[in-house]
Amino acid sequence: RIERDSLGTYPVPQQALYGIHTARAVTNFPISGTTIAAFPELIAALARIKKAACHVNAEQGALPTHVISPIMKACDEVSSGQWNDQFVVDIFQGGAGTSTNMNVNEVIANRALMLLGKQLGDYRTVDPIGHVNRCQSTNDCYASALRLAIYDLNGQLINALARLVDALDDKAAAFAMIEKLGRTQLQDAVPMTLGVEIGAFAATLRKDLDRLRHIPEMFLEI
Repeated sequence: RIERDSLGTYPVPQQALYGIHTARAVTNFPISGTTIAAFPELIAALARIKKAACHVNAEQGALPTHVISPIMKACDEVSSGQWNDQFVVDIFQGGAGTSTNMNVNEVIANRALMLLGKQLGDYRTVDPIGHVNRCQSTNDCYASALRLAIYDLNGQLINALARLVDALDDKAAAFAMIEKLGRTQLQDAVPMTLGVEIGAFAATLRKDLDRLRHIPEMFLEI
């Protein structure tokens, strides 16, 4: 299909849920070969922000009533990863994340159009900018989404690191009686056990775990 923006017209794959801004970004930024689809937590966070904005805009009477429900449903679907293959812009791009933000706006708008039984690209009915992105800025959305994504990923890191600490504790106990020489300035030094050495690794990571458990409050400042 052919879509139009302030620069003119541009072709978009007929069944794509993204639109002209995304299609231009794919052409403009063929940098790494890795798309934002590789970071589903970021996409999900952006969709959650879009849903929250839609909710507030609806309360304020800033959106036509016919777009509210389909936009919110589309946001839920994007958050769940249902349309991950539609996020095609490169992870490296100019514009402080504008292309990523627009990729999300367009997918949500076009999915909302599908839910309404409308043609893809019918932005008079559901507009990626005027409706999905209403009262938002890339500088707000992108930075906030990064924090929300890191907040979720931090929890996964804590769980993985806790399992590693437990495994190191087990090995420290199992190797408690295996003697070895320590090393100082590339020379043999005082005797120690392999269990003590591995136990030191566990102690260091345990301190990192404590730090990671206090970090999330910082990520919630947006």
